[in-house]
Amino acid sequence: MSRVVSFLMCCVLVAITANFAYARSLDEILSTGVLKVGTTGDYKPFSFNNAGNYEGFDIAVAKSFASKLGVKLELIKTSWPTLMGDLKEGKYDIGMSGITRTVTRQKEARFSQGYVMFGKTPLVAASNAEKYASLADIDQKGVKIGVNPGGTNEKFVKANIHNAEVILYESNLAIPEAVAAQEVDVMITDSVEALYYAAIDAKLSAPLADKPFTRAELGYLMSAGAERLQDTVNFMMDQMILKGEMATLKKEYLHMAE
Repeated sequence: MSRVVSFLMCCVLVAITANFAYARSLDEILSTGVLKVGTTGDYKPFSFNNAGNYEGFDIAVAKSFASKLGVKLELIKTSWPTLMGDLKEGKYDIGMSGITRTVTRQKEARFSQGYVMFGKTPLVAASNAEKYASLADIDQKGVKIGVNPGGTNEKFVKANIHNAEVILYESNLAIPEAVAAQEVDVMITDSVEALYYAAIDAKLSAPLADKPFTRAELGYLMSAGAERLQDTVNFMMDQMILKGEMATLKKEYLHMAE
């Protein structure tokens, strides 16, 4: 009987251990000479896969982190549905892709300090800007909403949209194009992204960006056990703020002034 109990206890311990996120320590990152950053590549202006070359605000910050640490940067492709799973499997050290700081994610991992405040807001065709003046105007039968699965945009839509038709797009990058072509009426997204697309495409508008439906912050995602890495990331972010580097990148990529 004792052998059976011991075997069962071992099985339980293995199962519990499997559920913990694997974290490379800061020392391991430094000793291997490589910082692995997970990014989706589908969220302008933070992370954009441009024909195999990643661009955007978070990519620029990731390069700065690697330079400060004296290591090479390796960008790891992840996705919104697999974001947490890839982190737990140790595929990357830091998630940097315009990731919202949420309690749900914090329960399983840890975040850096916030670096951009934003809220959920609609991106619509410029010709329909006055038509959608509230969430109630959007949640109507006959309205089509484009959403990318696996992230906080989909979570917001599921919680707040009951009458409009929801159309899933595997690529987040395809939705603004669909709105501009009026294949869908609305994209619910972060105000930073909505303002970015409205600034670069005259066919698009973000009419409610100054009064978003929610308030939140973006942060950089790390494993639950990566305490020293988190401290170091926060320290590097503070240094970038003090030296004006963060403000320069926000102006260049986000069209934001500090």
